[in-house]
Amino acid sequence: MARAISFKARDPEATRARILKAAKAEFARKGLGGARVDDIAARARTNKRMLYHYFGNKDDLFRITLEDAYADIREAEARLEIEKDDPLTALKRLVRFTWSYYLDNPEFITLVNSENLHKARHIKVSERMREMSRPFVERMRALLARGAREGLFRGDLDAVQVNITIAAIGYYYLTNRFTGSIVFERDLMDKAALEKRLDFNTKTILRVVCTPETLAKIEERQ
Repeated sequence: MARAISFKARDPEATRARILKAAKAEFARKGLGGARVDDIAARARTNKRMLYHYFGNKDDLFRITLEDAYADIREAEARLEIEKDDPLTALKRLVRFTWSYYLDNPEFITLVNSENLHKARHIKVSERMREMSRPFVERMRALLARGAREGLFRGDLDAVQVNITIAAIGYYYLTNRFTGSIVFERDLMDKAALEKRLDFNTKTILRVVCTPETLAKIEERQ
């Protein structure tokens, strides 16, 4: 009986969650190479033995941390339910969401940067990543098709390219915010600067996606 109580007190799900939370913080701060298993275990209030028990090794822990980070943004995006909006509103909401998510979750950007340094060797073998990515691309494909049918969007658009562009115009700005503030002699993270950037991002995507007729109508209303 005492043994059963002791096992229950360990609360494996809570321990696993603490390790993942600690791993996310350490990997985001130091990258895969700089993060130490000892530090992750200490932050999670556990030990290396338990960490290895739940996650195998440091590389597996990093992969699962990445998978969870991607799952978080994909789930948040799905909750937008853009399929219920008219195409223009949906597109603008998606651009705003992506920008706001990067601002609110800077660790996502640093985790992705770290994985790119390793040439995606962790998520390359992840079936979970593929399962998450397919609905993400399909959601954009359906939105573009709906907009094209209504005469709002161009009919020759590649959903993957549009997704990459929406991500890139926010991602680059934020990953280069420190050097950019020096190079361009302005505070790129000033509240007004961030609002201007969002407005620029939105207008840029609309110019890429919309037909000339749609753009003309948008400009008339402004």
